[in-house]
Amino acid sequence: MEIIPAIDIRGGRCVRLRQGDYNAETVFDDDPLAVARRWLDAGASRLHVVDLDGARDGEPTNFDLIVAIAQLNIPVQTGGGIRTAETVVRYRDAGLSRLILGTAAVRDPSFVEQLCREHGSAVVVSLDARGNHLATDGWTRTSTVDIGDFAIKLADVGVQRFVYTDISRDGMLTEPNYASVRRLVEMLHVPVIASGGMAGVNQIAPIAETGVEAVIIGRALYDGRIDIAEAIHASRGTA
Repeated sequence: MEIIPAIDIRGGRCVRLRQGDYNAETVFDDDPLAVARRWLDAGASRLHVVDLDGARDGEPTNFDLIVAIAQLNIPVQTGGGIRTAETVVRYRDAGLSRLILGTAAVRDPSFVEQLCREHGSAVVVSLDARGNHLATDGWTRTSTVDIGDFAIKLADVGVQRFVYTDISRDGMLTEPNYASVRRLVEMLHVPVIASGGMAGVNQIAPIAETGVEAVIIGRALYDGRIDIAEAIHASRGTA
């Protein structure tokens, strides 16, 4: 199982939100590029970079900064404001390995199907869960779309990877929603990446047992509750 550090960018700074609340922000570093170098030096094999401004506003806001991180010679998956084919092409041409769609996927599944035909496994869909329903627009709105039905539909049209986040646990330092993650993994036949709630290295084995391909860790890394090198070591040999 892969350990993926999260870098959430708002206003050009590295921040973390509590449960996706833009009014509950903690700034951890003024230089996200320096943070990326830190995780790279500590042994990370991939980074998860989110443009929080873009997610809320509907178009990339921190594009140049995200591209600079991708140029550190580490695979980067990014999301936030990716709602047009042109944005996908811009990021792909700039070297981003995976593009994560959220709001755009909810609004127009046929658009995702088209992108999958053109970009294959580079297209990832974010399942941002508030209860059993999908949240959109930087988690500021909750749709009526059921998580499971939506995921199955998109897997059928070509989506090869999903990121699942339980918003109620994101940034809360409790524990992942193991039951929901396992249910989603068993429901789909493509890789799932889990996000939200990681608080300690002792949770690495239980989240791996759900069958996820990777886990994204955010606040616990910045708070020092999880040492990334220790987490990577703990993940070796897990499912």
